[in-house]
Amino acid sequence: MATGLVPFFLMVLVQLVYAGMNITSKLALQSGMNPLILVAYRQLFATVAIAPFAYWFEWNTLPRMTKPLMLRILISSVAGVTGNQILFSVGLKYSTATIACALTNLIPAFTFVLALIFRQEKLKIMKRAGLAKVFGTTLCVGGALLLSFYHGKTIGLGKSSIHWRYAEEMEGTSSSGKASMFIGPLALIGCILVWSAWLIILVSIIIIILTAFSLYINHYILVFPFQTDISKKFPAPYTSTGLMCFLATFQCMGIALCFDHSASAWSLHNAIRLSSALYAGIICTGLAYCLQSWTIERKGPVYVSVFTPLQLVLTAILSWALLREKLYVGTAIGSLLIVLGLYSVLWGKSEEVNEKDGTEVMVKEAIKDNENDPKNDMELQSNGNHRVIT
Repeated sequence: MATGLVPFFLMVLVQLVYAGMNITSKLALQSGMNPLILVAYRQLFATVAIAPFAYWFEWNTLPRMTKPLMLRILISSVAGVTGNQILFSVGLKYSTATIACALTNLIPAFTFVLALIFRQEKLKIMKRAGLAKVFGTTLCVGGALLLSFYHGKTIGLGKSSIHWRYAEEMEGTSSSGKASMFIGPLALIGCILVWSAWLIILVSIIIIILTAFSLYINHYILVFPFQTDISKKFPAPYTSTGLMCFLATFQCMGIALCFDHSASAWSLHNAIRLSSALYAGIICTGLAYCLQSWTIERKGPVYVSVFTPLQLVLTAILSWALLREKLYVGTAIGSLLIVLGLYSVLWGKSEEVNEKDGTEVMVKEAIKDNENDPKNDMELQSNGNHRVIT
C-alpha cells in the first residue's frame, strides 16, 4: 500500500513544483526580466544541479561517448531545450500562467499529427485506439483555438484573501494588451510545435547531417544505429541531460546577448529574478527530473503523463490566489477540452502499446512452439531407429 502511494504523492509534488515555476517565472517576467536571460540562467543552474547526480550515479559506469551521439545531444539541446523554452518564456510573458500551462498539454496531440504527416504513425480510424487519438487531437486543437482567441465573460471566483506584497506590486504591470493577447498564445503554440517536431524528425535530421560529413565519420555511421534513442545507446540519463543543459546554456546566452547585453539586464540583485532562476533550474529541472525518472522506472511513462493536467489546475488556483489572475469562460472551457483530449490521446496510445505487446508475446510463443516441434520430431525418429536396431 505504501509503495503504491509513494509514486502518486511524488507525481503530485512534481506537478505542484511545475505550477510554482509558472508563477515565479511570470513574476520575474513582470518585473522586467528578459525571457531570454531567464532561460539562460535556468540552463546554467540546471547544469549545476544535475552534475552531482551524474557524477554519483553514472561516473563509474559511463558509456563511451561517440561523435554521432554527441551530435545527437547537441541537436537535442538546440530544439528540445533552447528552442522550446525560449518560445515558452516569450509566450508566458505575453499571456497568463494558466494559458501557458494549458497549451503545453497539446504536445501528445501535435506529436500524433506530425507523426501522421511523416508516416511514423498510422491513422487506424477503424480501431478504438486510432479513433480515440483522432478524437482527442480534435478536442485539443479546438480547445487551443478557443483558449487562445476567445476570452468571454469573467468567472466570478471572488477575491483571494492571500496578500503577497510583491505580487500586489506587480499587479497591473503585465503586458496584456490587444496585440500581446495573440503574441503569447502563438509563441506557446510555436513552442509545442518545435518540441513535437523535434520528437518526430530528430533521427532524419541526424542522418542527413551525418551523410553530408560521411567522409569524416563514415566509421561511426556504420557503428551507430540512429533508429535507437539516446537513452538506449547512452544509458546515462543524468549525464545526457546535464550535457544538453550545458550546451543549451551557451546557446541561450548567445541568443540573449544578441538582444540585450547590458549589465543591468543580466543582474540578479532583484530577489524574484534570482529565486525564479534558481527555482526553475535546480528544483524543476534537477529535482523534478530525478523524481520523474524514478517513477517512470517503476510505473512507466503513461502513469507519469496522466498527472500532467493536475499542473493546470494547480497553476490556475495559484494564479488566482497569488497573482489575482482572472479566469475567463473561454479559458476554462478551452482548458477542459485540452485535458479531455489529452486523456483521449493517452488512452489511445496506451491501448495501441498494449495491443502491440500482446501481438509480440503471441509471436514469440509461436516461434518457441515451432522451435520445439522439430526437436520432438527428432526425438521420435531417434526412438524409432533405436527400436529397429534392437
